[in-house]
Amino acid sequence: MTLASVFAAVDALGAAWVWVIAGLVLAGAEILVPGVFLIWLGLAALATGLATAALPIPWQGQTLLFAGLAVALVGLASRLHRRGGPAKPHLNRADRGLIGREGVLEEPIVQGAGRIRFDDTLWRIAGPDLPAGDRVRVTGISGTVLQVDAA
Repeated sequence: MTLASVFAAVDALGAAWVWVIAGLVLAGAEILVPGVFLIWLGLAALATGLATAALPIPWQGQTLLFAGLAVALVGLASRLHRRGGPAKPHLNRADRGLIGREGVLEEPIVQGAGRIRFDDTLWRIAGPDLPAGDRVRVTGISGTVLQVDAA
């Protein structure tokens, strides 16, 4: 083992530490600026650091490895996010969750307008004239008015 090979090993190990520290900084920045994006760059930097510590990779190869891993991880994360879809598409849109729901009229529908209670909210409704006590089904929404038909 020559002195040149020792310096080469120390230099490669130093580059590995730079990548590991960069990865930790990026992962820590994700905590401060959440957006589920920097974590993937941090993981790519950590993996590049581990690969650099294990293999003698020149700086150009390290940069290409980091770029490839970053693109792959961000692409994988966005693909997984799209496949999962929104957990609750009607969150903060209670009216959208009422379509298809049935209820009993508390007041009659007169001249196409009336009101119905779902849970703790009294909704304005529009539909055919019906007496109080009839069952109706929500078929659509027009602004803040629920469109109903007899059930």
